[in-house]
Amino acid sequence: MASKEGAGNLEWRINVDNGATERLVPKSGPSIRIFLWLKGLVMKVILERLSKFMRKTWKIGADDPAKVVHCLKVGLALSLVSIFYYMRPLYDGVGGNAMWAIMTVVVVFESNVGATFSKCVNRVVATILAGSLGIAVHWVANQSGKAEIFVIGCSVFLFAFAATYSRFVPSFKARFDYGAMIFILTFSLVSVGGYRVDKLVDMAQERVSTIAIGTSICIIITVFFCPIWAGTQLHRLVQRNFIKLADSLDGRVEEYFKKKDVSENEDEETNMKLQGFKCVLNSKGTEESMANLARWEPAHGSFNFRHPWQQYVKIGAAMRRCAYCLENLSICMNYETEVPDQVKKHFGQACVKLSSASSKILRELAEMINNTRKSSKMDFLVFDMNTAVHELREILKTVPVATNKPEEGDSNEDRTMPMSVHEVLPVATLVSLLIENAARIQKTVEAVDELANLADFKQDSKKKTGDNKAKQPPQKVMSRATYIVGALAGSAVVAYICDKVISDDKIFGGNTPGTITNKAWGVATEERLQAWPRTAGPPVVMNPISRQNFIVKSRPE
Repeated sequence: MASKEGAGNLEWRINVDNGATERLVPKSGPSIRIFLWLKGLVMKVILERLSKFMRKTWKIGADDPAKVVHCLKVGLALSLVSIFYYMRPLYDGVGGNAMWAIMTVVVVFESNVGATFSKCVNRVVATILAGSLGIAVHWVANQSGKAEIFVIGCSVFLFAFAATYSRFVPSFKARFDYGAMIFILTFSLVSVGGYRVDKLVDMAQERVSTIAIGTSICIIITVFFCPIWAGTQLHRLVQRNFIKLADSLDGRVEEYFKKKDVSENEDEETNMKLQGFKCVLNSKGTEESMANLARWEPAHGSFNFRHPWQQYVKIGAAMRRCAYCLENLSICMNYETEVPDQVKKHFGQACVKLSSASSKILRELAEMINNTRKSSKMDFLVFDMNTAVHELREILKTVPVATNKPEEGDSNEDRTMPMSVHEVLPVATLVSLLIENAARIQKTVEAVDELANLADFKQDSKKKTGDNKAKQPPQKVMSRATYIVGALAGSAVVAYICDKVISDDKIFGGNTPGTITNKAWGVATEERLQAWPRTAGPPVVMNPISRQNFIVKSRPE
């Protein structure tokens, strides 16, 4: 250890192993240590949390820009309505009650058009109704003389009781709950405040005018400045739920029957898709709220004024019934009992086929909702799903058995051992849930078809481009050659029946008449056509002869 003195400072150094020297720094005092500790606390705790909060705030706005737009519209509305308070002519025109217009904007402005319309209409109607009743009660109280206080108190009690009780009625609460609250507030202010105010009518008129100004500004800004429609949000929500159901159904079945090794990123994305049905289960309140708000909105886009929004609630209920099946399906797949691979192979192909057919229907329904058009291939998809259900039911009747092959030198034949019930039960439960889910999907199809009829969805136009033909599944129509062969076979069938009917005397009781009536010809022809084997050609069941109005002459003897 050595010391060196220079420029009035003493410096200490220490020898290290490699022959060099290092400087020894004396320890700082308590005040410096406290300062450094406070500095670290500010940097790590306050600034770190502040930066984390700012990043989270930025992410919220980036994920949903509609929230930023809503904030801008609220600021714009308040800026406009504040002009009535700052400018003297406008302030004098509303009688010094401009603050009521500002309060109205703060209270009634909502994120979508439907909610803003609902609150504006409720506030205006409730204010006018409560103000009118308050003035009437005040007049009656003045005419009653000494019973003025008693009349006002009883009227406040009765109207407050009736308005509050109406808020417990579900149908009234869903649409007019805010209006009932404003009615109670306004009626109480007018009736009670009128006891000490001389110019009650002027006061009520000024408050109604300021509320009308505030609601008008809210409606104009929310409709004409980047409108956010509750009906459009509901429409997209239902469409996304169909896709989530399809992804969950496909993913669950493929994961159970086809185990695959995936990376971490793919595994996280797959898990999100598998849990998509939970979003459908939790969307009931949102759907009902949006449907009630959408009824207040004017016509916009492809939605008319009286668009059947409540039908979306029925579609959502049908989707949740499918989601409950998927929830039970996921529980069934997580059984701790090991299922033999032979059982999975026995049911795997049919189960995957049914899940694929069901998910195709769900995606087609999502496409119908998205394009507001009727589907031209929905009948074929439903037919494919019903066919897959029938095949799975047939496979369910045959339970696989384990085969023990004889050892070498053993002359006995193969021995078969039946599988235990607890090994087959998980797959049998899964199959039953898939079949039940298919039946519920068919109910969902009916609900969407009802929506298409009520909303007048346009018929899906057939696209004739080559790329679209490649993407679309093959249509189940007869080719030209098949049609010609079927027509010839049908002609041969009709000619054969005609020949047999005319030459057979037993049909007419042993006596062949000179003419055959149209009715007798039709009865005989229908019997022959029903007995004709279907393998002879395409099924020709229509009897064109019975639809014609002529008489056929019998053969000459």
